[in-house]
Amino acid sequence: MSAEVPVTARIAAVRNSLQPSERRVADLIVDDPDAVIELTAQQIADRVGVGRSSVVRACQTFGYRGYPQLRVALAAERGRRAVAPVAQDGALGGIRSAIDRIADDLRAVTSLLDAEGVSDAVAAVVAARRLLVVASGLSAPVAIDLAMRLTAVGRPAETVGDPIGQQIAARHLAPEDVCVVISGSGANEASLRAASAARAAGARVIALTSFSASPLTERADLSLVLASGGTFRDELEHTSRIAHAVFAEAFVDAVAAVRAGEADLSRSRVLEILSDNLGDAG
Repeated sequence: MSAEVPVTARIAAVRNSLQPSERRVADLIVDDPDAVIELTAQQIADRVGVGRSSVVRACQTFGYRGYPQLRVALAAERGRRAVAPVAQDGALGGIRSAIDRIADDLRAVTSLLDAEGVSDAVAAVVAARRLLVVASGLSAPVAIDLAMRLTAVGRPAETVGDPIGQQIAARHLAPEDVCVVISGSGANEASLRAASAARAAGARVIALTSFSASPLTERADLSLVLASGGTFRDELEHTSRIAHAVFAEAFVDAVAAVRAGEADLSRSRVLEILSDNLGDAG
């Protein structure tokens, strides 16, 4: 994991796999990072009711040698966010503030990805005989968008809206096929069943999620983990799929780049269809 990955993103990615004592340390860091910077490891341990060794072990799980290294990284992260968006009044002001926050979070979205993993995912999607994209709940629109965009660049992709239909489609895949499963939490039961069905069929499963330790990543051959910058609770309360939608659009561009001329031809055909379906406003 790169040293540039924000502390909060590192924590969010592994929180689900932490021991209860380590999870309490993680939650304090995410909930009150400014206070944590000023505390010693022992003070953190006392505050959350665990041993000092649990604090050190948690820091090592996040990818640091110990608490001093995490503390420095956290201070650097808070420094980069020192100029916070100014709170604005009214509905429009609230919308602008929310967009500013989202834009800030998006800068760290790819920090948990590695070049090899993304390249492998692109290659798998390009080479697949059949490509099935599944998701449920708020991730469903992302799946539909991804499948449509891939089809538009000449990489036909299927998507099924009904959860049971997804499982049936996944079970009918073959070893030369790929199933992309999108789930922010990585714990959506319908999506997990679709992933298991694809695995049972011998197909390759690619997960697009926000947590590296989840039931979905356990079922996946490849996992594309987008840094959420928050906790599992944030995922449940805010359930934003903006990062996944932005990544999906960029991922399609990466697939199109590999396909080169074929993608250009497909896009020209799509433009013809779009042109034929535009009404005359005059």
